[in-house]
Amino acid sequence: MPEKDILAAPVAAGPEQTYFQYLDAGEWRVPRCRGCGKMVFYPRIACTACGATAFDWIAPSGLGTVYSTTTMRRPAQAGGDRNLCLVDLDEGFRMMSRIKCADPGAPKIGDRVKANLHREAHKNLVVFTLAESAA
Repeated sequence: MPEKDILAAPVAAGPEQTYFQYLDAGEWRVPRCRGCGKMVFYPRIACTACGATAFDWIAPSGLGTVYSTTTMRRPAQAGGDRNLCLVDLDEGFRMMSRIKCADPGAPKIGDRVKANLHREAHKNLVVFTLAESAA
């Protein structure tokens, strides 16, 4: 059986499909509820705060704070160690991603970060850099 590409997103529908279409076009956009103004991430068909189903897709600032971080230990042939983190975005939502830096163990809880699109395996991904490194 051939090995499955672990970065290949499953076929998406609805708001998830819209999210991936923006990423494929080189833009990071997140739904904002027209009813209450809350950012809804991960994209859903209804607002988690008020239940409304109408959204505007906006580009977040990308600025956030590390909520949690760890280093995934991987062999060199798999790309070496990599950071994995949860980031609280200034817009009020949390997302999982990684922080790209020379030392995967360098990011600390409370560090300020900035989101960037990074092309990997023919897909655009949202990854972060430490804010002082993003300038």
